[in-house]
Amino acid sequence: MARVLVTGASGFIGQHAVQQLQLSGFEVHAVYAHTCIATQASVVAHRTNLLEPGSVEKLIAVVRPEQLLHLAWCAKPGVYWTSPENLLWVQATLRLLEAFQDQGGQHAVLVGSCAEYDWRYGYCREEVTPLVPASVYGRCKNATRELADVFSQVHGLPIAWARIFHAYGPFEAPGRLVPAVINALLNGQTALCSHGEQLRDLLHAADIGSALVTLLQHQAQGAFNLGSGEPVRLREVVEYLATQLDAMHLLRMGAIAVAADEPPLLVADNQRLAQLGWSAQFDLQHGLDDVLAWWRGRV
Repeated sequence: MARVLVTGASGFIGQHAVQQLQLSGFEVHAVYAHTCIATQASVVAHRTNLLEPGSVEKLIAVVRPEQLLHLAWCAKPGVYWTSPENLLWVQATLRLLEAFQDQGGQHAVLVGSCAEYDWRYGYCREEVTPLVPASVYGRCKNATRELADVFSQVHGLPIAWARIFHAYGPFEAPGRLVPAVINALLNGQTALCSHGEQLRDLLHAADIGSALVTLLQHQAQGAFNLGSGEPVRLREVVEYLATQLDAMHLLRMGAIAVAADEPPLLVADNQRLAQLGWSAQFDLQHGLDDVLAWWRGRV
């Protein structure tokens, strides 16, 4: 199998992607900046800050990857949406592509976000739904995609752009919805939620990892939505978690105000991805059960 370089390998999605790549037989080179990742013999770890001058070129020269999976980005909860660091990642991604191309790289998968879309449309389809990002994060992701498109055209490098919707699963940041509710309830604390009527597209992170592997295996090109394709009401998600933990009395629906610009519906059309033969292994119930078991083992 191909030698693949994975940036952001110690992150939430990165850890799942590395696991799926191992299962698929890739020679995995995993990049982390701060938090060391637990690796098996089949994974080579590289500690590198991709924002430092010259670091990208040195890394690529050492690894000489055939394929690239670029997940690294500013992702700190509560910060990344407006952080000026997003601009640095636009530049770093272009440097990464240039070094990868110069060292004989053959195919790249870059990771985008549903934040690139115009959320007023709700149901998002690649090449159809307008790209009108409203946040610094979304605008920088979209700008990176445009640069990657130009790079691909100029240099002939096949590049896939993977737009992730709403991931959940083991290793997720504790402050995000699913782990925040689980941890509050496991500790006998009140879980404060919004009204929960929002419809969202949730996909287990292991399935996102397998989707990224599918894009690498097919040397896919262009934009792909990574989502379940099925809207679910957030109220149903948190009520399921509370029911499983026998803690419905600790849920406080409507305790948190919903932002004025938060869309009532945001869901992926995932048919382009499905046409490559990908399908999710977790339905929502089994996915939430998996996450519950994971957090129970850590409380």
